[in-house]
Amino acid sequence: MSDCNPSEWHGILNLTYSQNHGITQVVDKYTTAPYKIQRPFYPPGEEICHSVALHTAGGMVGGDRLSQNLHLQADTKVLLTTAAASRVYRSTGKTASQNVKIKLEKGAYLEYLPRETIIFNGAIYRQDLRVELAPEATWLGWEITRFGRSARGENFGQGEWRSHTEIWQNEKPLWIDRQWLPGGETILESPHGLGGWPVVATLTWVGEPVSKETLNHVRMLWGEHQSEGEAGATQLLSGLLCRYRGPSSQEAIAWFTQIWQLLRPNLSGKNITKPRVWNV
Repeated sequence: MSDCNPSEWHGILNLTYSQNHGITQVVDKYTTAPYKIQRPFYPPGEEICHSVALHTAGGMVGGDRLSQNLHLQADTKVLLTTAAASRVYRSTGKTASQNVKIKLEKGAYLEYLPRETIIFNGAIYRQDLRVELAPEATWLGWEITRFGRSARGENFGQGEWRSHTEIWQNEKPLWIDRQWLPGGETILESPHGLGGWPVVATLTWVGEPVSKETLNHVRMLWGEHQSEGEAGATQLLSGLLCRYRGPSSQEAIAWFTQIWQLLRPNLSGKNITKPRVWNV
């Protein structure tokens, strides 16, 4: 007999994109509740397809599983985001998990820009993300996490958060990042943990070398912010890594969006167009 709890969700989102006469289109999709996918949008032009994923259940609880499989065929360009912040609620002991597998074929470019994830006190959550890049494929992704509903005075006193990211090309790792944060005052206040801040965020650009001039520009953009938070940027072997730790997810998004605007013309020659759902 199966030990699966019928009240636990296993949401699946499978998307395949193809390019036809300069237009990036969704050619195959499959979803199960609580996932839905909006119809494609093309605010910057038909070359870049904007897709918006919706989680209709309003959040995750222990035992819930989400699976995403994204396949970008050759020369496609896609921006994937979410309609709202994700929420992971207090668990009674089971782990809520999200597993994302992404394959980018030659010349493909993906901007994977979900809204922030809010980890409630007592939540147990794990995300695994693996990206397979073909030659000349490029990835821009960010992950923004808020621990506790700080606006209500809640912190992450109990629970556990894990995030594993791997980006590979030609069976070689380009970037592997493993993070683990157990709830509790020690890790919340430690300079090696949250350092007293509720928000951490990471942006990665992988697939093309980044010049020192670009790196300095990214750092200068952060310097223009009047913030109590902390941030840093460094070159990867084939890309760029940016980290944020501070009081505001919106501040992280603002800096990351400036970086996105700086990098985008290198790939498409077009300026960014923010997804319309970000304004809702």
